[in-house]
Amino acid sequence: QVQLVESGGGLVQAGGSLRLSCAASGRIFKSNTMAWYRQAPGKQRELVAGISSGGSTNYADSVKGRFTISRDNAKNTVYLQMNSLKSEDTAVYYCYVGAGAIYYWGKGTLVTVSS
Repeated sequence: QVQLVESGGGLVQAGGSLRLSCAASGRIFKSNTMAWYRQAPGKQRELVAGISSGGSTNYADSVKGRFTISRDNAKNTVYLQMNSLKSEDTAVYYCYVGAGAIYYWGKGTLVTVSS
């Protein structure tokens, strides 16, 4: 059994910063991908940023230069540092971890950016 618990969401003003954390517990294959997705009202869930167990990263074009994803393999934790936040970043952010065909989702944490 694997559980993902997100934290760090909240209300922030445009231009501000926020850091999300996701701690994974349970048995997880070492070679895995961790990522952050988000879903805004009326929109489909989209990939925000992903990071492999080796540290390779990829970002959505809309967040490049503003967001940074990182991970601590020893702690099975992934982070998302969000800077220069915009109202368009308002969404529920979901943590993801996957290895092959096996994947897990967190329950999500709400990020609201006011303007």
